[in-house]
Formats: sequence, C-alpha cells, structure tokens
Amino acid sequence: MGTTLPLINQPAPDPALPAHHQPPLRRPTRALHVGDVPVGGGAPISVQSMTTTPTHDVNATLQQIAALQAAGVDIVRVAVPRNEDADALATIAEKSPVPIIADIHFQWKYALAAIEAGCAGVRINPGNIRKHEKVRVIGDAAKERGIPIRIGVNGGSLEDVVLERHGGVTPEALVESALDEARLLEDVDFHDTKISVKHSDPWVMIQTYRLLAERCDYPLHLGVTEAGPPKTGNIKSAIGIGTLLAEGIGDTIRVSLSADPVEEVKAGIAILESLHLRERGLDVVACPSCARAEVDVYTLAERVQEGLDGLDVPLRVAVMGCIVNGPGEAREADIGVAAGKGKGQIIKQGEVLFTVAEEDIVETLVHFAHEMADDLRGERGEGAPSVVA
Repeated sequence: MGTTLPLINQPAPDPALPAHHQPPLRRPTRALHVGDVPVGGGAPISVQSMTTTPTHDVNATLQQIAALQAAGVDIVRVAVPRNEDADALATIAEKSPVPIIADIHFQWKYALAAIEAGCAGVRINPGNIRKHEKVRVIGDAAKERGIPIRIGVNGGSLEDVVLERHGGVTPEALVESALDEARLLEDVDFHDTKISVKHSDPWVMIQTYRLLAERCDYPLHLGVTEAGPPKTGNIKSAIGIGTLLAEGIGDTIRVSLSADPVEEVKAGIAILESLHLRERGLDVVACPSCARAEVDVYTLAERVQEGLDGLDVPLRVAVMGCIVNGPGEAREADIGVAAGKGKGQIIKQGEVLFTVAEEDIVETLVHFAHEMADDLRGERGEGAPSVVA
C-alpha cells in the first residue's frame, strides 16, 4: 500500500464537452467485477441500493429489485439476518436482472452460504464477525469462487481496542479498522476487496475517505450512513458523496435514505449526472424567482416537468422568468424560455426562435423538447420513441 498514487486509468475526454464540463479526474484503483459490473480501475461509477423486503420473501424481493433496475440501479444488496434469508439467496441470485450482494452481520456461515448460492459479492462487517479466523475462511471461499468482498466499517462496528486507542470514533480509527481487516484478506492472498468507511456525519465521512484514499488503492464504496429521510438525507449524501467524487475519490455509491429504495437510486444518479460522471437525462432548470419575475415560474416549471416525464435522452430545458438574467441562462440550455410580461422568448441552442404568449409556453417547450429528443435518438441510430412508457 502506497501513500501517493498517480492519476492513471482516466477515461478519455469527451470531445463533445468543453474543458470546464469534463468530469473530474479519478483516483486510480485496483479493478474488480461484481457480476458483470466493473468496479474500480477507471470503470464508470456504479449506483447501488438495498432492498427493504424480507429477503426470504423471494417474490417481493425480486419485485423490488425489478423496480430498482427500472430506476437505473447497477448493483443491489440484500440483507441476510436469518437462516431462511440465506436459503433464499440461490433463487434470488439466479433470477435477479442485476448483480446481488449479500449483506452479512455476525453470522460468518451466512457469508459462506451466499458465496455458494451464487451471489455476485458479499459485504461483511469484520468488527461484527469478531473472530478473525472466520474472516479468513470467507476470503478463501470468495477467492475460490472469484467474487469480491466489501469490507464495511462504520462507527458502530469498531472494536473496543481501536476506540480506546483513538479516543472514540475518528477518521483515523475507522481507517485503521478497515485496513486491519483488509490485511486479514491479504494474508490469504485475497485482493478483490472494496472498502467502505461510512459515517452519519458528512464531514467526518469526507475526512475518513480522504485518509483511506491516501493509504490504499482498493476501490471505495461511498455513502453517508443513516442519512435519514429524503429532505435531509439527500442533502447530506450530496455533500458527502459529491465532495469526494469531485476530488476523484469513489468507485461505487449508495445514497442511504429512510425511504423507498428507488429514491436512493434516483438521488445517486442525479449526483453522478451533476458531476458529469454519468450521461445526464432530462434536466429541467428554472430560476428561483424573485421580485423581477413577471410570470409564474414555479407553475410553468412544474408543468414543463410533467409534460416531459419519461424523456430518456440527455436534454436540458430552461424555464426562466427574469428579463435580466433569463435570456443568458436560457441560452445555456438545449431549449428554453426567457419569460416576462405575459410572454416568453423561445431559445433553442442559444438562438432566439420567436416569442409566444405565456399560455403557450409549456406546449411550445414540450413540443421542441420532444422534437430534439427524437433527433438525438436518430443521430444515435435509435428508433424507439423518446418517451418511456
């Protein structure tokens, strides 16, 4: 393990994007695969989520996995707290459309069952398993089957000796614990490891991952643990995950919300799109409105969003209600409107097309957005409709 790593394995710049829109340089890591999803080594950053159904309820779990796939998830984790959950893994792993990771606490035998069941990976919290020799057993089995292990460390899993040495849950304590457990796997010549060192405080989480990134080249799974309901959890996650991704740190992510896991996937994808780390889809931007606004920006933006629901190509649509900044901001979008005094200028790719009455703004924007989406799909050689049913 080194202390300084050069920036290598970077994706080629996108010639369609200006320099200031290129994604951040990535921290180089070892490469591994979770099923058919590459992680690390310069691979695209994957979005993960976790089912909330009882894993032993196979039908309900598979239905939720299908919903997560439709939302764009890359990898799904399932909890295995009971023997009947372990028994269900073989069926779930076989029928799932995306790779499955088994989440194991305390019971090392469940990790072996997950490996034998054909799961694409296991997540273990070595501090909860306690017996280090059992971690070695898991590493041997995973190596034989060729599947990766994620070491998951958080503040609640640190051993007493580590807590005493560092005076509590600190970034240094979390990193020490994670690297100690990684060495146990290295001792049995197992190296297909990725690591998470989550914390519920975004600032502590950021410091911890920065420190870990300096001390190893394993792929890192990012997340703010126990982030809470969407109103606050999305903000914490965007700050914690987004800050690290902007620094090139992170290879796979999960937004942990107290909500339908589909919302986790949507939030994770939005974070990646915001940093140009994943091709964006529909992006409706609107000014926050102020005393200068002479149209109902909020209602216009909501109606445009509803009219474009399901659009599946990268397209930015701007709804601006200010005569001061609106025209310039709308020119940055693919199609937009700068509205005021009961009318709006329709601006397409920086050029003013014409002016329409306020009551025609939504219909006009929606029409041009769908037209541009169809053109883009045609350029790609895709014949399917531009709207997902």
